[in-house]
Amino acid sequence: QVQLVESGGGLVQPGGSLRLSCAASIMSFSSYLMGWYRQAPGKQREFVAAISSGGNTNYADSVKGRFTISRDNAKNTVYLQLNSLKPEDTAVYYCNAGLGRTSYWGQGTQVTVSS
Repeated sequence: QVQLVESGGGLVQPGGSLRLSCAASIMSFSSYLMGWYRQAPGKQREFVAAISSGGNTNYADSVKGRFTISRDNAKNTVYLQLNSLKPEDTAVYYCNAGLGRTSYWGQGTQVTVSS
């Protein structure tokens, strides 16, 4: 059974940093496009960042220069480094694994940016 388990969320002050992790129990992890999405209260889920099987990355404009996505195929894990956090980054962050028409989601981890 495929599982994506996010961790690393929490409460942080504006300007602070967090590192999210997503551990995937999935065969052929290295073949998957891995992504991070977020959903703030009362808003739709939105794309944050993605990393391809070849290591190419893509970011939402709102996080470019502040967030960094990376992956460790040996550990079946994808990371999201969040720097210079702003209150508007507050959301539940979800990990996604995609391959063709197959898509898996994690349960999410809460990130709250507040003083």
